[in-house]
Formats: sequence, structure tokens, C-alpha cells
Amino acid sequence: FEQLCINYCNESLQQQFNKFVFKLEQAEYERECISWNFIAFPDNQDVLDLIDKKRSGILSILDEQSFLSQCTDQSFAQSVYQKCGSGRGGPFT
Repeated sequence: FEQLCINYCNESLQQQFNKFVFKLEQAEYERECISWNFIAFPDNQDVLDLIDKKRSGILSILDEQSFLSQCTDQSFAQSVYQKCGSGRGGPFT
């Protein structure tokens, strides 16, 4: 769990960095008609959604499962696969 929280923080910081350094600066260059080469960068919003999206993110599922009287690691994993798995737009195959 601790590693998941660390990874989530890192992904969130990366998203903020990308937004301010790449997205906003490049948009400003376009508005000001400044000649420049577009810089492609990865968008990690899917990772953030997987972790913290309301009702279907891993943290939300963990919170939901913690209220169940007979929750196990297997029932948690099954719930994650059901809500985040392939066929539901999720990253799991």
C-alpha cells in the first residue's frame, strides 16, 4: 500500500509538471505566434484515473471493500479486475 501511495504521488507530480511545463507553455507559444517545435510528452491521466477515480479507482475500491465484513485480498483483486479490467476501458487484459 505504501508503494502504491508513493507511485500515485509521483504520477500526480509528473502530471502537474507536464501540464505547466509542456501543455501551458506550448499553448502560450501558439497564442503568441512564436516559432517552435512541438514537444511530444506522455499523458499519464489514465494512471491517475486507475488509482483515484471515484467509484472505479483502486483507492475507491479499497475503501469500499474495507466496509465489507468478509473482505479478502482475493475479493479486493476480483473487484479491481471487474471495475478496471479490459472490456470496461481499463488497462488490465
